[in-house]
Amino acid sequence: MTIYGNSVSGNCHKVAFVCDRLGIPNRWLEVDFLKGETRTPEFLAMNPAGQVPFIRFEDGRLLAQSNAIMLYLAEGSDLIPADAFERALMNQWLFWEQYSHETAIAVRRFHAFVLKKPDSDIDPALMEKGNRALGVMEGHLATRRYFVGEKLSLADLALVAYTRFAHEAGFDLATFPHVRDWVKRVEDDLNLTS
Repeated sequence: MTIYGNSVSGNCHKVAFVCDRLGIPNRWLEVDFLKGETRTPEFLAMNPAGQVPFIRFEDGRLLAQSNAIMLYLAEGSDLIPADAFERALMNQWLFWEQYSHETAIAVRRFHAFVLKKPDSDIDPALMEKGNRALGVMEGHLATRRYFVGEKLSLADLALVAYTRFAHEAGFDLATFPHVRDWVKRVEDDLNLTS
């Protein structure tokens, strides 16, 4: 299996987290979207959306979108709760991550950290939206160690991917101590370093 990804992308990290945690062999192919490598005719023939991550299996099948990839790779593992309601809760957080979290924290990080734009050139609504998302996480984590159930799930992997780099977007996790502690816990579970 080949992962087409970019090392700066939290969405790509999510796929790597699952592979590393479950011991899934893979080959990482670094794709530089800043150099237009996701817009070449060859790339678009494989993934018309022109995004990373996506994976190519040995048999030629392709799969895109980080959360869809994670769900497929983790099928049958302990990263997906066995209980139907807990699975639904995990999916709830996966959808929320892509709609309410990633669209603020990842986007602001891209502008601030990757493109090196000054704050004055970044939409100020992104900071408000990101802090609101972190506030939702803070409230949820005030009474639990993980997002669903009593152990690590795909919800944690999805949400930690950009949260662990929120400081690169200008967010201060010191004001969200439950989130900060959860990030450290998940990083330890995954044997990551910040």
